[in-house]
Amino acid sequence: MWDYSEKVKEHFYNPKNAGAVAEANAVGDVGSLSCGDALRLSLKVDPSTDVILDAGFQTFGCGSAIASSSALTEMIKGLTVDQALKISNQDIADFLDGLPPEKMHCSVMGREALQAAVANYRGETLEDDHEEGALVCKCFAVDEVMVRETIRANRLSSVEEVTNYTKAGGGCSSCHEGIERLLVEELAARGEIFVPAGTGARAARKKAKASPVPLQAPQPAPAAQPMTNLQRIRRIERVLESIRPTLQRDHGDVELLDVESKNIYVKLTGACTGCQMASMTLSGIQQRLIEELGEFVKVVPVSSPAHSAMAEV
Repeated sequence: MWDYSEKVKEHFYNPKNAGAVAEANAVGDVGSLSCGDALRLSLKVDPSTDVILDAGFQTFGCGSAIASSSALTEMIKGLTVDQALKISNQDIADFLDGLPPEKMHCSVMGREALQAAVANYRGETLEDDHEEGALVCKCFAVDEVMVRETIRANRLSSVEEVTNYTKAGGGCSSCHEGIERLLVEELAARGEIFVPAGTGARAARKKAKASPVPLQAPQPAPAAQPMTNLQRIRRIERVLESIRPTLQRDHGDVELLDVESKNIYVKLTGACTGCQMASMTLSGIQQRLIEELGEFVKVVPVSSPAHSAMAEV
């Protein structure tokens, strides 16, 4: 399970500025529900001073996406749009006292949404349509421009880092060769050489082979034992139990109804029913379950035990 800072937890469980801003005159949309993350940032900007008077967000994603969006809105209120544009994705992560490497793409998404909102305010059009061949990662619709800019801004040097920051390469992995090509070019531009993953490990093995010190034969790792259905359900229940006190504090609750393969059916009750934050709550529950179970699952909210009435998140 990833190690989240207290600030990340605070902005996830108690997000600031959630929801659309009334009388917004700047809106930025990034991501896609089909790719797993989506963010809409809305701003109210004073046209006479370009000062951001209010900011709000609506997001579908993991806890880090919610926390990053919440943090961004707090950071930009009171700034001019030019000052806000100087905020980097690393600034967002630093504001939250850090993000797990695998979640840095959430701060990048916040930065992109801000750029889109400012462009919308200024009546500009961002180049968001992909010309033929411009897409690097088709699984997550990440183009070459985004990969190059992210490599430069964050001084990335490996495919794994690019995946952490952009999600590119996190699906079928067929785009890894294309990402490596961009890394070779971008690192060469800053006077560095791209070292493919595993090169260091091969060098270490050669060094160990030449060493006169006898090495102990590596022991095979024990095979992971798959969970039984009962163990899986109990683990799901433990996750819900850990979340329940937070929901109950706001007079809500969650109930586990059924588990069918990758689908986990839950029912929100009390103040959670019909709440504007319900989608965020469900997204957070889903993320916690994915981390705890070590597999992708989908949390499906239901209003009755009948599966025919279920609507997927």
